[in-house]
Amino acid sequence: MATIRILVIGRHPDILETVVNLINKNPDWSGTGVLTDQEAITSAEKNEFNIILLTNGIDDCSEQILRRLLVKNNPEAILIQHYGGGSGLLYSEILHALNNRKQINTAI
Repeated sequence: MATIRILVIGRHPDILETVVNLINKNPDWSGTGVLTDQEAITSAEKNEFNIILLTNGIDDCSEQILRRLLVKNNPEAILIQHYGGGSGLLYSEILHALNNRKQINTAI
């Protein structure tokens, strides 16, 4: 199985670090965290991500811009809005997104 590459975008350094650390505990996942819109755009231009995870603190204007530009650079990526709630919820959100993508891909 190929490593699932996850871009995590957040505004709070401590929370971002925690989320990325939780993601990287899974040996099949590789998380990269960024704090600013420009870092997110640059990272998405240089790397291919399977999942783009938006965390709390991103205002509506930034979210719309990020969604448009990040999907343009990573059209196969799944976008997830993560509001917190602990590692169990985070893992569940990621696994749910991956399972839904597999179901969609096998139905085509």
